[in-house]
Amino acid sequence: MHAMWKPQRFKAIYLIATLYVMTLTLPSAAAVYWAFGDMLLNHSNAFSLLPRTTFRDMAFITFGFACTPLYFVWEKAIGMHECKSLCKRAAARLPVVIPIWFLAIIFPFFGPINSTVGSLLVSFTVYIIPALAHIFTFRSATARENAVDQPPKYFGRWVGTFTINVFIVVWVLIVGFGFGGWASMVNFIDQIDTFGLFTKCYQCPPPSV
Repeated sequence: MHAMWKPQRFKAIYLIATLYVMTLTLPSAAAVYWAFGDMLLNHSNAFSLLPRTTFRDMAFITFGFACTPLYFVWEKAIGMHECKSLCKRAAARLPVVIPIWFLAIIFPFFGPINSTVGSLLVSFTVYIIPALAHIFTFRSATARENAVDQPPKYFGRWVGTFTINVFIVVWVLIVGFGFGGWASMVNFIDQIDTFGLFTKCYQCPPPSV
C-alpha cells in the first residue's frame, strides 16, 4: 500500500511479496495437501484435519498478517496511521478485528466461497487484466519509446515482455479460471450441505466414543 505513494518502489515491494509467497505460503500449502490429499476435497477447513497441538493453535497469528492491508486503510481513514504509539494503533484496529471475528464465527464455511471467488475473480484482477492492460498500453511504437522503464535485455526487451504477458493471460485463463473455477464450483456444491450458521466446530470429525 505504501508503494502506491512511491511508485518507484513498487517493483521491489512486489518482488518481496512474491518471495514471501514462494518461501512461506506455497511450502505450507503443499505440505498440507501432501499430508491429507483427497480429504481436503470435502474438508475446506484444513485446521479441522491438523492434529490438536500448540502449533496449530498458534496459527491464528496469520489472521493479523492477512488483515494488515485492511488495518492500514482503516488507520489512514481515521488519521491514526502516522501515530507513534503502538497501543493506540492496536486499539484503533479493534473496530476492524471484532466484526471480522464475529463474521467468521457466523460463517465458518467461508473457505469454499473464498476458493470460488479467488478462482473466478482474482484470476482476472491479479493476472489477466494487468497483463492485458500492459499489452494494450504499450502496443504502439510511440508508447514503447516513451516508456519510463524499458524491459531489460534478459527479458527479450519488448518482444519477450509481450510473450510473457500473453503466456500469463492464456495460462491463467485456462488453468486458473477454467480448471480452478470448475473445481471450486464442484467443491462448493459438494460441501453446501455442511454449511450452517454459528457451527460449533465446522467440519470437525465426530468425537470418539
